Amino acid sequence: MSAADLPQRTIQLTLDRTLVRGVFVALAAGVVLALTGAFGMDEVPLWFRLAYWLPMMLLGALWGHICGSLTDRFIDMDRRPWLATAALTLVMSGPLSIMVWAITTRFFDDDRVLELDRLPHFLLPVTLVTGVVAALNVFLSRTPVQTHAAPAGATPARFLDRLPLKLRGATIRAVVSEDHYLRIHTDRGSDLILMRLADALKELEGLEGAQTHRSWWVAKDAVRSVSRGEGRATLTLEGGLEAPVSRRYAKALRDAGWY
Repeated sequence: MSAADLPQRTIQLTLDRTLVRGVFVALAAGVVLALTGAFGMDEVPLWFRLAYWLPMMLLGALWGHICGSLTDRFIDMDRRPWLATAALTLVMSGPLSIMVWAITTRFFDDDRVLELDRLPHFLLPVTLVTGVVAALNVFLSRTPVQTHAAPAGATPARFLDRLPLKLRGATIRAVVSEDHYLRIHTDRGSDLILMRLADALKELEGLEGAQTHRSWWVAKDAVRSVSRGEGRATLTLEGGLEAPVSRRYAKALRDAGWY
């Protein structure tokens, strides 16, 4: 795989992880709703409640993933999580209320006739559940933005101890998440280690750099140029590696003088 292919691959991995997390949160919420007999369903058999809630929450997660991708273009979820939660809830609730109204009618009404005058009764409970699930997803996805150079004489960044032997003493240019691994790009080549990016960010403190994308951390000194296309920026690093900049981190990087 070439360096040019890496941004697209990591973007896809991030989308996949975001969707998986959203589905997991939604299904977990569905199980809780079924077990507790929420919204007056305590007299309905458990298997029936599960058959109702789990597909409903799964459809909601898929719709939420689409809405989240759109909302992320306009609202920085890290800096304004409550605004992002409110926007997601607002965008999602209307279509979801129609879906819940239709599915509930099919599940519980003997005549299975869709009556428009019952639709408003679904708005409040659907908005409540949507708001809780949206908040969970927004706050679970929040990540630190930047690490900072250590003052003179300070202990070196702990992450340097994790470099494979062949890269010991090398200068780190970027750290990229690939599935459950991290690919460390240095001036002596690259290699994989088993670690999460969220954990690596804590240990990178002491090296001046920033997260430019959910899957990328980049050393500031490695940046050689920046290009823009289709509304997004791409950083070209020393050695030709290209690092994507997502909208979530773009403003923080501009404010920090990266470009």
